[in-house]
Amino acid sequence: MEVKIIIPAPQSALPISSELEVRVRKRFSNPEGSFNLNVHFRALAGFTIIFGASGAGKTTLLDCIAGLTDPDDGRVAVGGEDLYDSEKKRNVAAWKRRIGYVHQDLALFPHLTAEENVAYGLHGLSAAGRQTRSREMLGLFRIDHLRERRPAQISGGERQRVALARALVTEPRALLLDEPLAALDRPTKSSLVGDLRRWNQQHRVPILFVTHNGEEVFALGDEVIMLDGGIIVAQGQPHEVMRAPRLETIARLSGFENIFNATVLALHEDRGTMTCRLGKDAVELETPLVRADVGSRLRVGVRAGDLLLATESPHGLSARNILPGTIVRLEQRDVIISAAVDCGGTEFEVHLTLAARDALGLGLGKSVWVVAKTHSCHLMRM
Repeated sequence: MEVKIIIPAPQSALPISSELEVRVRKRFSNPEGSFNLNVHFRALAGFTIIFGASGAGKTTLLDCIAGLTDPDDGRVAVGGEDLYDSEKKRNVAAWKRRIGYVHQDLALFPHLTAEENVAYGLHGLSAAGRQTRSREMLGLFRIDHLRERRPAQISGGERQRVALARALVTEPRALLLDEPLAALDRPTKSSLVGDLRRWNQQHRVPILFVTHNGEEVFALGDEVIMLDGGIIVAQGQPHEVMRAPRLETIARLSGFENIFNATVLALHEDRGTMTCRLGKDAVELETPLVRADVGSRLRVGVRAGDLLLATESPHGLSARNILPGTIVRLEQRDVIISAAVDCGGTEFEVHLTLAARDALGLGLGKSVWVVAKTHSCHLMRM
């Protein structure tokens, strides 16, 4: 396993930056093919989420910013100071960049206590100064009582707090977090992120937070950058990028379980909708009106959690889409039930609670109606 750890040199006299500029290209080749990272963006103080599937280039991007991987060309700068510039032939060593980096594996030193791990990068201070600074940070992240324990003696959430404290004790100008919450439960995540937010309210540095978890995008992000195949395919506020995706790649990453080919059958400009036929089947959906002609081919995405199930034909609803079907699969996923409903050749995935399954008496072969609001149907380019 490759272990990545950066302890930036403590230089608290230097000004803290509020902007990180990244423009890098990096190409990898191997017998199976090649991968090209080509990105350009600016990140201000606060959380910028780097979101994408495995293999999108997220970790490679962080490694280029941190100085662990040299780009083929480009520029990395904090507050206007060049850390890497291919034209100027400038490449600051990773440990001099004052960029904190916390990898998913944490890379804590197993033979050191929590306090010794946090104080590791404070070489420029006296022993008393290192102890004071590290204990302040342990207190900030509410783990001062663990300072004499080694990593094997504390929980996963506590180890994550130690890793963050170690990255932040040197007062970095930017912070890189590579899927740091992946192994934590929701309450632990929430508590840890709250402490990190409080720290950043005082320091105001850019934080790049890598994840492939859509929930974390909405919970954490001031801005989200969507990576796919080494390039940025979308960027903006989370609700702009995730709620109404225009590309299928984004839709799948954003949690749209149902994505279908569609053909525009009719435009209803007076009510701001249009009718689309799904695939080659007789199933029709009323969707929001977009710029398209009758006969145009699009893709329609609907989240499984936005669909409702009824065991009797509904009436008196505002929802425009009521589709009869038959349950062909039921699967329990933790506390969620995933139901597959065949609506005449088109299969919808619907998510519901355990209580809803039991109350409705759902089972294989049961006749149901799938209900979808018009504005739950998102249209995308082919």
